[in-house]
Amino acid sequence: MPATALKIRIYGDLILRKKAKPVLKVQPRHSEVLSAMAKIMYEGGGIGLAAPQVGLSESMIVVDVGNGLYKLINPIIVKREGFYAIEEGCLSLPGVCLKVKRARKVLVRALDESAKSLEIEAEGLLACCLQHEIDHLKGKLIVDYASFIDKLKIRKKLEELKKRSADESLSKSESKSCKLQL
Repeated sequence: MPATALKIRIYGDLILRKKAKPVLKVQPRHSEVLSAMAKIMYEGGGIGLAAPQVGLSESMIVVDVGNGLYKLINPIIVKREGFYAIEEGCLSLPGVCLKVKRARKVLVRALDESAKSLEIEAEGLLACCLQHEIDHLKGKLIVDYASFIDKLKIRKKLEELKKRSADESLSKSESKSCKLQL
């Protein structure tokens, strides 16, 4: 798929709720797609992006919390330890910020863009980001973690996002309104 066809999908787009399909055979096009996803993530001011967020139902994510770019295919969390809560935003939910409880440490297994197996032991921000993006591969969004009260507070914003989900533009000022954009 050409990089120009990829765009951030906004809350309300049905692909965000579908479980991504595993990549059965890593091909050169996957490397191209991962690079295009990284570019979109950086341009959007995010630190993570999952393939469903750009309209692809494939199990791939990119993550960069400041220590280098990870391009992961078929990532899974195999171990979790501890927990903490942090305010998160999402490129697919511009203007929505929610406190989400996550594991403090995770062990993730995946393939890189060359189909080599790798393990990532992560904690803190990197662990949070990996969990957030892997949730996207399961069709899960940060709003699914919201309390009843928080859901009431953001209900109007979610309705607005659903209305504009077909719109191809994403306001950078909205996307940078949270402390942590994933």
